[in-house]
Amino acid sequence: MKRLLALILLCQAPFVAANDTTSNEILHWQDNSLSYLYGDNFKVNPQTQQTITYEHASGWNIGDLFMFVDFTKYNGEEDFLNGETTYYGEFAPRFSFSKMLDKPVEMGFVKDVLIATTVEFGEGDVESFLIGAGVDLAIPGFDFFQLNMYKRFPDGRDGDTWQITPVWKMSWPVGESKIVFDGFIDWVVDSDGSYEKNFHFNPQLKYDLGKQVGMRESALYVGIEYDYWKNKYGIKSSSGFNTDQSVTNLLVKYHF
Repeated sequence: MKRLLALILLCQAPFVAANDTTSNEILHWQDNSLSYLYGDNFKVNPQTQQTITYEHASGWNIGDLFMFVDFTKYNGEEDFLNGETTYYGEFAPRFSFSKMLDKPVEMGFVKDVLIATTVEFGEGDVESFLIGAGVDLAIPGFDFFQLNMYKRFPDGRDGDTWQITPVWKMSWPVGESKIVFDGFIDWVVDSDGSYEKNFHFNPQLKYDLGKQVGMRESALYVGIEYDYWKNKYGIKSSSGFNTDQSVTNLLVKYHF
């Protein structure tokens, strides 16, 4: 745990230092949101769950930052490890070579190359540190597309694995509003013996309801989040213990 906390502080240091200077020069943009999700048929943990998620995304003069924390309530039963509620989060700064060198690092559809890091934290044996490389890609039809490859280092146990994580956003105008399709994939491509390779596909399909209810554009979304996770938590699925999850959550998301 001490090693994990040190890694979190190391990742935070450039962004904390940035806040001590003029924000107009250091912080280029930011977005914060709260989401409510309700779903049924989860695996490993209790079947029915409600989740409040805080998300933060921002662009800085040295890279970008994404972080989230899920606060989950289990409906009707307790989890065998975490009780009635739990939390899980990720802190994921990336460091842009284009920004740090103050000149474009791009070629063709590759628009930037980055050092990608992530700290995973929460209740239970979930702490891990990830480090690797990322690229920002210019793909027609996408608002943005990121592709990150990490080496995963679990906290408190031996073994490491490789993970590939694409992140994307697409949007289409619908009348005076729009539909947004965004999400991520976490694909752990190998096993360390105790942590099975797994595939987590987590997209959201949302309608921008902001203007229709007297709010600003992109302030309020409604839709669904689909959660498919093969070998959830790196636990190999079997006939005796099914860990292959497929859940559709109802979603309400507010940006502030």
